[in-house]
Amino acid sequence: MKIVALFFPKASIGTYLVAMAVAIAVPIFAFVALLLLQLEDNQRSTLKRETAQDALALSRIIDRQLQDMATTLRLLSSSPELEDGNLAAFHQRTETALRDNTLFVIAVDRAGQQLLNTRRAFGTPLGEIANIPALQEVMTSGRIEASDVFRGRTSGDWVYNVTLPRKNDPVAALIITQDAKDLGKLVTTEGLAPGWSAAVIDQSGHVVAATGPANLEPGTPFDPRILPAFTASRGVFQDETILPHMLLGYSRIPGWSWKTVIWGPIAQASILSTWRFLIIGGVALVLVAVLGAYAVARQVRTTIRDIAEMADRMGEGHIVSPVETSVIEANQVAIALSNASFDRSQTEDRLRFVMHELVHRTKNLLTLAQAMMRQLAKQADSVQTFQAAVADRLEGLGRSIELLTSEQWGGVSLRRVVDIHLQAFPQSHEQIEITGKDFVLKPDAVQNLGLALHELATNSVKYGALSVPQGRVRFEWHDVREEDKPDALLRFTWEERGGPPVVEPTRSGFGTTVIKAHAASAFRGTVQVDFRPEGLLWVLTAQRATLERE
Repeated sequence: MKIVALFFPKASIGTYLVAMAVAIAVPIFAFVALLLLQLEDNQRSTLKRETAQDALALSRIIDRQLQDMATTLRLLSSSPELEDGNLAAFHQRTETALRDNTLFVIAVDRAGQQLLNTRRAFGTPLGEIANIPALQEVMTSGRIEASDVFRGRTSGDWVYNVTLPRKNDPVAALIITQDAKDLGKLVTTEGLAPGWSAAVIDQSGHVVAATGPANLEPGTPFDPRILPAFTASRGVFQDETILPHMLLGYSRIPGWSWKTVIWGPIAQASILSTWRFLIIGGVALVLVAVLGAYAVARQVRTTIRDIAEMADRMGEGHIVSPVETSVIEANQVAIALSNASFDRSQTEDRLRFVMHELVHRTKNLLTLAQAMMRQLAKQADSVQTFQAAVADRLEGLGRSIELLTSEQWGGVSLRRVVDIHLQAFPQSHEQIEITGKDFVLKPDAVQNLGLALHELATNSVKYGALSVPQGRVRFEWHDVREEDKPDALLRFTWEERGGPPVVEPTRSGFGTTVIKAHAASAFRGTVQVDFRPEGLLWVLTAQRATLERE
């Protein structure tokens, strides 16, 4: 105690404030010089990390485009027209589906002879594709690959291909081609510092698309002195001889042979003026603080006591009123403490509500998933069938949950729910007619209606009107009034026509349970399912209050 009393004798708050200011300032200024010397290195390390991350972000954008093209190829490869060898119908359907895109489809035989090309009208004489080696490589590997950039014979511009090999004849491969300039729209320097450029490089080291002041055209060889350094999946390259005062970041696109690069000048910010400002300004501020600390000590003493009392009461869970003092800043602190005590009480109430909602939502989802798996397990004839059925239903449920999450579980518009579930079947976009006045659904209604829509669309694609090009589906909803039911009712109708003849199933599966029993129970309504020869008819009549968010 004597040692403590020697270093910390009884003194006024002013004395302790002055001593504290000096004790803090001395070690801080002792390390200021070292910290400033480290600042430039830290800035450079940060720039390298951000450069690599920016290159990775660009690679993800390009990967998403290539993956979308690969998915489109898989869907087209399984189309009925192609399986039946009806290339004219396949050409027309593909051209219609890709009308709003900058993508074109080419079908070739094993020798590279074009059988159709959506850049040209069907029946137009076509020659071999320009990039035969890329086709041979894909046929050998047996997997989807992106080609190097090349000059297209049909378009006359720089293009690239994504090719899907097939084991069938005469169409041995399907190709989606796109002009390099259209891919260049995805390559952006937004978010980068002025003077920076970005590019996509193919396997042979040529530029596929680029933007920025470097102004590289498609097909231009990228600097061969830099390419050998791209050994890792992503990283940075810096060489004062090749790129003086510049930094380059690169990233490989996972699953593809391309790379993305960004490069630009390094900002050489001097920290000398900052160093001088910190030293001189810091000394001046410490002197002012020392003088001011002593001058306001008497006023601060009472204020601290009052604020401490408020803090004690707040810590006990009370809502406190602000105290009035002679120090404006202290008054602000008192008001802030008072507001914080009120906000804390509100936050605790909100937290309890959110936890209750979370438990409720989680129980509902788990119950629904358990019921789904029990039903599917009874009907599945193999583990693979069960896994596929569960994955398909969970995917549909996941779309609804993703929608609700984006709206913070506050409800989603009916039209958006319909669109998001039918987007899973892009080949049927032109075959479905949707009508009805939009309104916002409750969270539970989003999940339940989404399940029913997913089952109806899946069944139609497999067996109904959406399984053939000429099939059509009409999905509509409207208000209805019944004399014996004063509450407002909604009627949903899913009507198919133009598909294969419909035969009523001999047994009721999980899908039938969802669109009949589950839908009727979830919306406290009635469901009519009519397996008409000309097409399925599904009608749900439910109370509007079970669907619409107030």
